[in-house]
Amino acid sequence: MISHLSGQYWLIASLLYGGGLRINEALKLRIKDVNIQNNTLFIFRGKGKKDRYTLLPKSLSYSLDNQFSIVKARHQQDLSEGYGLASFPPALLRKYGNAAKDLSWQYVFPSSTRCTHPYDGYICRHHIHETTFRKQLRKAVLISQIPKQVKAHTFRHTFATQLLQNGTDIRTVQELLGHSDLKTTELYTHVIGSRFSHTTSPIDR
Repeated sequence: MISHLSGQYWLIASLLYGGGLRINEALKLRIKDVNIQNNTLFIFRGKGKKDRYTLLPKSLSYSLDNQFSIVKARHQQDLSEGYGLASFPPALLRKYGNAAKDLSWQYVFPSSTRCTHPYDGYICRHHIHETTFRKQLRKAVLISQIPKQVKAHTFRHTFATQLLQNGTDIRTVQELLGHSDLKTTELYTHVIGSRFSHTTSPIDR
């Protein structure tokens, strides 16, 4: 499915699968949250308003550099036209002031158009909408002819199950996924049947 996506949509799906991100976490990534040197992603206020770090696949470094170049060019155009503010949570702009125009605060996947902030009223550039990715994913699923229901969250599930199948400690997986309760992560062990992995069915004997 990923191979049937292109451009930023390919990169988003690769981050979902390679880092175990939720779709809203991927879209809310800012340039400052991506550490290519240490191969980490900082997830700011994920589900439950929790911060965490997760994996950044080394294989995505080149594509991310290209994406950063696109963001930089668009940001410079915004600045030249008297804009350049990133979208912030309500009232947070006052805290950061002019720093909100820094490239580091721009979204990795910015919208193609500027908008008016719904709460604070300033002109800014938000990230692309989730439905935009969903439409591209739906096309990729149809082309791949995989006869299963696939959503953006499916990539996160696959990230978790494959880590567990390859012997990653379950508490490490819990931390990467940002689960508060280990029982939530343990659900993946039931999905892959790890409890029964060394049990042979009588009929197979």
